[in-house]
Amino acid sequence: MSFPFQIQSYKEYVSAYKKSVEEPDTFWNEIASHFLWRKQPTKTLQWNFIEPSVKWFEDGELNITENCIDRHLVDKADQTAIIWEPNDPAEKNRKISYQELHIEVCAMATVLRNHGIKKGDRVCIYMGMVPELAFAVLACARIGAIHSVIFGGFSAQSIADRIQDAGASAVITCDGAFRGGKDIPLKSLVDEALIHCTTVKKVFLHQRTGIPVVINEITDVFLDTEIKNIKEGGHIIYDAEAMKAEDPLFILYTSGSTGKPKGVVHSCAGYMIYTTYAFVNVFQYQPDHIHFCTADIGWVTGHSYILYGPLCAGVTTLMFEGIPTWPDAGRFWNIVDKYKVNVLYTAPTAIRSLMLAGTEPLKNKDLSSLKVLGTVGEPINEEAWHWYDENIGKKKCPIVDTWWQTETGGVLISNLAGITPARPTYATLPMPGVQPILVNDQGELIEENNVNGNLCIRFPWPSILRTTYGDHERCKQNYFSTYPGLYFTGDGAFRDENGFYRITGRVDDVLNVSGHRIGTAEVENAINMHPDVVESAVVGFPHDIKGQGIYAFVICDNELSEELDTIRKNIHDTVSKIIGPFAKPDKIQLVKGLPKTRSGKIMRRILRKIAEGALDNVGDTTTLLDPGVVEEIKKGRI
Repeated sequence: MSFPFQIQSYKEYVSAYKKSVEEPDTFWNEIASHFLWRKQPTKTLQWNFIEPSVKWFEDGELNITENCIDRHLVDKADQTAIIWEPNDPAEKNRKISYQELHIEVCAMATVLRNHGIKKGDRVCIYMGMVPELAFAVLACARIGAIHSVIFGGFSAQSIADRIQDAGASAVITCDGAFRGGKDIPLKSLVDEALIHCTTVKKVFLHQRTGIPVVINEITDVFLDTEIKNIKEGGHIIYDAEAMKAEDPLFILYTSGSTGKPKGVVHSCAGYMIYTTYAFVNVFQYQPDHIHFCTADIGWVTGHSYILYGPLCAGVTTLMFEGIPTWPDAGRFWNIVDKYKVNVLYTAPTAIRSLMLAGTEPLKNKDLSSLKVLGTVGEPINEEAWHWYDENIGKKKCPIVDTWWQTETGGVLISNLAGITPARPTYATLPMPGVQPILVNDQGELIEENNVNGNLCIRFPWPSILRTTYGDHERCKQNYFSTYPGLYFTGDGAFRDENGFYRITGRVDDVLNVSGHRIGTAEVENAINMHPDVVESAVVGFPHDIKGQGIYAFVICDNELSEELDTIRKNIHDTVSKIIGPFAKPDKIQLVKGLPKTRSGKIMRRILRKIAEGALDNVGDTTTLLDPGVVEEIKKGRI
């Protein structure tokens, strides 16, 4: 299907934005009318940012999978819905039509139903980037179970934390996963996690790698066997559960400024409508487009712009199991050439890592099919932007620099490809329906341009998070209490003379490493588990590839039980085990003390300056309990 709400010109953008601000109910009712509803809503928006409480289309009923799949069966049944490119380029790929997707999702949904999984149950999904991951996500949505996808790089402890917080009754996993040259033992990690979890009654196992696994005859279900039997027996249940608009669709855990990950909850209708609206407009979707988002479905980018957004729009979406540099740095370009990709949406981290390989991997690769390029996950630096523009887009493809968060559900600030102006390193203008503002540290509105400030949103959009699972007070404290009446993004931003926004980075205690948000407290808690560690403080520093690296300042016991190099190695191992390898500190500096105020607060701004190398510009140290500790840390900087 095509969407009449696709913006076709800058004039239309200005008109749509004006209407979305002045008549938000009318604007979003018109957008919502183009989706498939079981019961049309009569209510549009009820909200209060103080409580906080946001409800969109509250009395409507629908099922998101009927919008992703069923409605396309009329005229797109034979069109490819998902292209799957395996980790090993020699392995056979898969092309799954909308008709086949319908069968696969309904068959998996039937297996879940047969084992007692029902509406409202929480199901954690810990899988590699295989088609069955997409089927699992959509099967949960089909029956009204709340899915919580866990990134395949997380440790057993991190899996357990998420299962316990969600109170999940089931886990869907693989025996293992292929990622570059590595085999990841997913099932064994789930088994280790479940030692600490009492709520899980069933573990559904998809066999991907053939790695030996331990089978628990009470809990474990061979997913592939049961799906095969259901298909052969013709016992597939095709009915989808009717969901209220505000019913939870999924929980996705994201790092916070405390050690405990928080489960961001998104609702069925608002998330679907906004994510699809943003997809259609940011990427200027065309019915024949092949959309390649390189993210993992374990992150929100994969939820919104591999699965739900593209499938609701009826696009062919591409899933890639591997990594951009394996078996060589030409892998992305091989995929673009092989499938004639039209839209490439990736992270600045990936672009920077491929820049290092130079242009040799681009030789003999036909990239002429590309129409739109995109970046996501972190601000892109100017050098990477121009390399992407010149070498990949050949200066013919607009680059959409998208800013958004797990909590926002979809893109909030971005240029629209070829429609609104672009400026290197700038996300530029807000989407219709999004009202960003800058405030100072006192919460006072900054109205002028060419200024820096704290980025807030003053009006709800349909895909705003509804709560943090099981702890609404935490949602309030994290997002709505810093500046009462506003949603605080946690990011700083610069607004130029044209009103374009450039995101300048986190202003709270959250790091953005390769587009992955990691709480400093999480890393510190893991480091502090080493028996020789007394205390630690973690900050970010500029990293040529990752955008932001992790710098750990660590105080150890005077009577060390191990050599310093061994301690560093064991800290890396501990962080990998507790959180995952992606959270390992890039630098570990052993220090005798940390810069603290007389009340005991660690002055991280000083540590950030030292980590960045700004040794002559650490700021005022007179309020510290022991100013001399700063000089010692500066001398020992790595």
